[in-house]
Amino acid sequence: MNLPPEYQNAIRFQFGDSPELADELLELVLRGVKTATCGALRDYGEAEPMPQVGRRDVVLDGAGRPACVIETTEVTIQRFCDVDNAFAIAEGEGPYEAWRSGHRAYFARNGGFDPEMPLVCERFRLILVLDRPA
Repeated sequence: MNLPPEYQNAIRFQFGDSPELADELLELVLRGVKTATCGALRDYGEAEPMPQVGRRDVVLDGAGRPACVIETTEVTIQRFCDVDNAFAIAEGEGPYEAWRSGHRAYFARNGGFDPEMPLVCERFRLILVLDRPA
């Protein structure tokens, strides 16, 4: 699928750390269940730019194909231990305790977990669903 011209130079990324998780989280976005995401502050820099309010990014599926465009609506930095139930629900990944245990495991796999670790918490809205081959 060719991206519309206005998204040719957009930042592209996948949710999660495996093709399976990327597809699972993408499906939540496409269904309107997932409207937030977070990452460890330590992981942002040149390789992964910080989200910016108003920026539109292309989300890739587990196979690396463009699947949708999202627009960042809010960015905050807070410690893992301070993330509240409302944000966890917006992430769409289960009740609060499931969100906490899933994210503890994710961060442990990807550089280490600390309950005081700072997270970049992003809220977004779905702008465009892109056609992908079946």
